[in-house]
Amino acid sequence: MKSALVLGAGGFIGSHLVRRLKKEGFHVRGVDLKYPEFSESEADEFLKGDLRDQKFCAAILEKQFDHVYQLAADMGGAGYIFTGENDADVMYNSSLINLHISRLCVEKKVERVFYSSSACMYPAYNQEDPENPKCNEDSAYPAMPDSEYGWEKLFSERLYMSYGRNYGLKARIARFHNIFGPEGTWKGGKEKAPAALCRKVAEAKEGSTIEVWGDGKQTRSFLYIDECIEGIRRLTESDFQGPVNIGSEEMITINDLAKMVIEISGKKLKVKNIPGPTGVRGRNSDNALIKEKLNWAPDYPLHKGMVKAYKWVSAQVAASVEV
Repeated sequence: MKSALVLGAGGFIGSHLVRRLKKEGFHVRGVDLKYPEFSESEADEFLKGDLRDQKFCAAILEKQFDHVYQLAADMGGAGYIFTGENDADVMYNSSLINLHISRLCVEKKVERVFYSSSACMYPAYNQEDPENPKCNEDSAYPAMPDSEYGWEKLFSERLYMSYGRNYGLKARIARFHNIFGPEGTWKGGKEKAPAALCRKVAEAKEGSTIEVWGDGKQTRSFLYIDECIEGIRRLTESDFQGPVNIGSEEMITINDLAKMVIEISGKKLKVKNIPGPTGVRGRNSDNALIKEKLNWAPDYPLHKGMVKAYKWVSAQVAASVEV
């Protein structure tokens, strides 16, 4: 039986990945500061602890694993990443985790390590036109991410690639583009746009107004969680190191995303644009490289995923009101 260590297993993507690995027959050890919030972890063993602690990292990697999936990071949506109020913590916490894990993966002769980077590492100067952002993988340099979160992701990509060159670490690096779906954070300040809009619409009374940050003309693409997990597994099992985008090419404005959620809800609501953190003007996954290297790319329709996301978030809102 193959073994996998999932770091960040208490989070949204990590908990879904654990589920997938178990279905594939892996023995899975999950690690995080917290247990999954919305369901029981399916990991064979789950260890709670702080990955910033070098001794704890050594303890969880006390044996050899076939695969290590490094998803643990200090992160959140625009309200967390783009205000500047959390920059030092974001850079310190995530960098420290990756410094520990990359070294230990070499020492323990891990067969493969997957690292989850982010599209936030792409240069802001290539994402000023909301209708024509440039996010192909080789456009990363000259580097100029729009946030310290993006700078940390870029640093950590290079960290894992350096260990590959110098010590033979077989790293697989993916740049995620806005992953969403059931069991993701939907309130509290760290939620991303799809969940935040689902919450606002679910909470809104018929005929009222929901607020959208910025002018709403900023564009993004959003990838349903099942497609993200499929991409992770395909990349990890492949001979391609990356970095490679794992995202959707179905770009949409934030105002249109809000209107989509309103339509899904069946309510009659208005959208009001207000000042707020927005990040770059446009961002969309470029899937040419993943098609070339993996002979696969995500194709799950955004509307179909948002129907599932809204159904789940609206149930959470209803349950919280009942309490």
